[in-house]
Amino acid sequence: MQDRIGAAVEEIGKVLLGKETQILLALCCLVSGGHLLIEDLPDMGKTTLAHALARVFGLDFNRIQFTSDLLPADILGVSVFDQASGSFSFHPGPIFRQLVLADEINRSTPKTQSALLEAMEEVQVSVEGQTRALPSPFFVIATQNPVSLAGTFPLPESQLDRFLMRIGIGYPDPRAERILLERSSEGDRGAGLPQLLGVADLCAMRSAASTVSLSPLLLDYVQRLVAHTRTSGGFHFGLSPRGSIAIVRAARTWAWMAGRQHAVPEDVQAILPAVVEHRLRATADGDGRHGAALAHRLLTEVDVF
Repeated sequence: MQDRIGAAVEEIGKVLLGKETQILLALCCLVSGGHLLIEDLPDMGKTTLAHALARVFGLDFNRIQFTSDLLPADILGVSVFDQASGSFSFHPGPIFRQLVLADEINRSTPKTQSALLEAMEEVQVSVEGQTRALPSPFFVIATQNPVSLAGTFPLPESQLDRFLMRIGIGYPDPRAERILLERSSEGDRGAGLPQLLGVADLCAMRSAASTVSLSPLLLDYVQRLVAHTRTSGGFHFGLSPRGSIAIVRAARTWAWMAGRQHAVPEDVQAILPAVVEHRLRATADGDGRHGAALAHRLLTEVDVF
C-alpha cells in the first residue's frame, strides 16, 4: 500500500511541481482522517492540490468560493416548499461531498465560517432542527490568504483547532517555474491525472495507520512538547488536548507512510510544525503570525529523551 502512496505523490507532483513535502503532508492529513488548512498568497497552487487529491483518490469533489456575502444556508442547504406535493423538500448544499474545498475561507464572515464547525467535528450538519449525516469519508481542505491582506476575517481559535494540519505552498523553485513557463496553456493542470486509489483504499489506509504502535518513551516526548507550550514563557496559551491527539495521529500516519509499524521521534518532528503552528500564539502576537517560531522553539528546546 505504501507503494501506491508513492505513486500518488508522483502523480500529484506532475501538477504541483517541486512540492513533495507539501504533498506528503496533505496525504498524511487525509489518511489521518483530519482536515487541512492551506495558507498562502493567491495562485500558489492551493486549489490545484485539492483538485489533484480528489482525482487521485476518486473522491466526490465540490468547491465553495467563500465571499463576504456567503450565508450558512449557501453551504449547508435549505428546505424549499414544493407546491405540487404541498410539503418541504431539503436541497443539500455543496458541503455534501467527500472532499470539500472551502476556497478563501477567511473572506467570509465569522457566522458563515462557523457553519463548518459541526461538519468538521462530527461529520454531520444540523439544518432547520434536523441532523443530516455527511458522506464518508469527509475531508475539508480550506484555503486562506494571509490575514494581512485586505478583506479577510481571521479564523477563531476554535475553528483553527479543528484543522489537523496547516501548510503553505510557497513560490516554485526556478526549475519548477521554468517548466510552468514552458507549458503552452494555463488550463486545469490536474485534468489528466488518473485515479490511482479509491474510497476502499483510503479506508484501508486509515485502518492500517491507526495500528502503528507508540512506545511509552515516544508518548513521554509528546507530553513534554505539549507541557512546554503550557508552562513556558512566550506562549499565549498551550496546546489543547485535541492538539496533542493530533500530533499522535499524524505521527502514526507519517510512520506508516514510511513503511514502519512503530513511530519514532523523527516522525513527530516531521509533522510537528504543520500540526501545531496554527494552534500556537505568542504572548504579544495579535494575529498568530509567529506560530512557526514557536514550533521551532519546541523542536530545539524540548529533549527527545
